[in-house]
Amino acid sequence: MTILKPFRSIRPTKELASKVAAPPYDVMNSLEAKEIAKDNPYSFLHIDRAEIDLDSDIELDDKRVYEKAGENLRYMIEKEILIQDKRKKLYIYQQTMNDKSQTGIVGCLSVDDYMDNKIKKHENTIEDKEKDRTNHVYYCNAHTGPIFLTYRSKDNIKNIMNEWISKNSPIYDFTSEDGVNHRAWTIDDDEVINSLIGLVGEIDSLYIADGHHRAASAVAVVKMKGKDNPNYTGEEEFNYFLGVLFSDEELNIMDYNRAVKDLNGYRETQIIEKLKDKFQIEKIKDNQPYKPENKHQFGMYLENQWYKLKAKEDSFDGKDRIESLDVSILQNNILEPILGIEDPRTSSRIDFIGGIRGLEELEKRVANDMAIAFSLYPTSIEDLMAIADEGKTMPPKSTWFEPKLRSGLFVHDLKSF
Repeated sequence: MTILKPFRSIRPTKELASKVAAPPYDVMNSLEAKEIAKDNPYSFLHIDRAEIDLDSDIELDDKRVYEKAGENLRYMIEKEILIQDKRKKLYIYQQTMNDKSQTGIVGCLSVDDYMDNKIKKHENTIEDKEKDRTNHVYYCNAHTGPIFLTYRSKDNIKNIMNEWISKNSPIYDFTSEDGVNHRAWTIDDDEVINSLIGLVGEIDSLYIADGHHRAASAVAVVKMKGKDNPNYTGEEEFNYFLGVLFSDEELNIMDYNRAVKDLNGYRETQIIEKLKDKFQIEKIKDNQPYKPENKHQFGMYLENQWYKLKAKEDSFDGKDRIESLDVSILQNNILEPILGIEDPRTSSRIDFIGGIRGLEELEKRVANDMAIAFSLYPTSIEDLMAIADEGKTMPPKSTWFEPKLRSGLFVHDLKSF
């Protein structure tokens, strides 16, 4: 049984929701965060990226950054920019981008379910990033960013949410600067809450779509707070983390493209020649950016020219789900053996570019600071779930979900009972 738990959300007032809501902390660097929040004292980036309110020479993992995050959170609560609901509720969060909506349940999930693999992951975490989020949660004493989860679609869950939406007014309804509409509702009817708890409990597995480091940090915080609490029972609020559950059929996975800073000592003609062993190569005659139309196709931008690459059958093991992922085919046949990127998780020579930026961004990067770029076909949600079910993990940066969940609309207070 998968546990879904209502909670007393800390959240912005209706009037300030659009100003508080911010992009997730990990889609920007400090300079970008500072620019976004510079004229907006309400931005949740003052909490999620608190270094923007400190001297620029302070290291990102300095204790003062986490203390400032906690201080800013408490200030926003004190000034009633953020308010806390008086009773435990579930919530609905709906995002609409390009006329396509995804509607999810906002609630708390059990750390024990994550540990028991009822909540499954598909990516490994990086220790430094996991430690960063652990410290952030610990000093804020709150989960400030929701974990994006999915499940195999259930009509009865969808029907309950649709009926609630049709009969109730949203607490939030605004469009962010990227054109995505955000709407949210509170569910305060105990019968409806219990129905959703029961239906989620029937789901065999939940899958982390985005937020692996936040999930791992939730486990670390339990260990830290368990030591702090001599009366620890396992039912404390910190044993649960904030999540939004979306049906798999509503989610949009975009391409997650790659760019490499140099050609590893090769010339353009040598790269082309080396690729012929594993790929069919076609020069794009009109030189328009090439967006792959099917799996195992790739675009390559090299020396101001676009190429279409199609992986040959002997370039991957079609029976192995991970090896047949396009990110694996690219890594195993080009990035490592030709361009020398042995570990994309640690190499400083590679960068990953979300499809939301468009293929023109690849051209721009090659013109400015990269030597070669590759466009990929998006990984499917079916592959994500199947690999997670096998207890395996995908290569890094395999999926890019859009739209991203906004931070600041829902905060899980670890002191609330």
